[in-house]
Amino acid sequence: MSSPSLERNFARRIDLTSLQLFVAVCELGSIGRAAEREFIAASAVSKRLSDLEATLNTPLLSRHSRGVALTPAGQSLLHHARSVLFSLEKMHGELSEYADGVRGHVRVHASISAIVQFLPEDLGAFIRQHAEIKIDLEEHLSTEVVRAVQEGAADLGICNTAHGTGELQTLPYRTDQLVLIVPKGHALCGQGAINFAQALDCDQVGLHSTSSIYLAMRQAAAAVGRTIKLRIHVTGLDAMCRMIHNGLGVGVMPQRAFELMHGVGELESVALLDGWATRQIELVARDFSTLPLTARLLVEHLTQAPPQALPPVRGVSAAA
Repeated sequence: MSSPSLERNFARRIDLTSLQLFVAVCELGSIGRAAEREFIAASAVSKRLSDLEATLNTPLLSRHSRGVALTPAGQSLLHHARSVLFSLEKMHGELSEYADGVRGHVRVHASISAIVQFLPEDLGAFIRQHAEIKIDLEEHLSTEVVRAVQEGAADLGICNTAHGTGELQTLPYRTDQLVLIVPKGHALCGQGAINFAQALDCDQVGLHSTSSIYLAMRQAAAAVGRTIKLRIHVTGLDAMCRMIHNGLGVGVMPQRAFELMHGVGELESVALLDGWATRQIELVARDFSTLPLTARLLVEHLTQAPPQALPPVRGVSAAA
């Protein structure tokens, strides 16, 4: 295991300009073309690459008459170099915003259910009160949201936590209700509220295979000794609605999200009686008390904001 002093010494010997030139050579496949794009002499580019190889004590490129090819070490460096340069660009962008009046950033990762149903209004109201605070919002699966908070990639997570959060802290945010979405006039519409098991004879349009909704569907099917007849996985709720409208199956999504999707298709919602269909969306953090002030202001806003009125759960809704 390398010592901190060795790691610092390594970092001092890596030149960012050389990394930029290395990435350019890899992208263009030629030292000459990279030199032209970066407005530097080809000999200077070649020298920097040789110095980089000497620093790392391993060949990075195989030079041939048609250009260059990456060695396995070069492929690894390219991945890390792009990550480093992207982080620097992001850092520059964030720091430049402070000069323009921004006084803080909050990094938020949230599930699609939270983003579609609740966050536009809640974050909009927060920004109107705190225009000097920048919110960086990214959409991820609930399991990925939890992981991002655990690893420090996000200050705050907003997601369904049914699959656990480890040692992270949580606060209640909203409750959502899952419903079955079917084409207008489907046979299940006339039965009122149903158990999900009654829909297992139908083809299913599912969200991502590791999404919290799809995992709950699989568990419900397994509990009655059945499997899901999956027709297709989609990554968004609007795509799900369009697939269902065009006859590819039925699907499960939050009721409020369905109500907000006006005109996506001639669809109806059927209430689900299953306990897992009522879900708690929570705020997740390593430690709420140690969050930066800007993040604590956002947490306070989200936990005090009045919940948006949800339409009552009905056996069958009007067409979207």
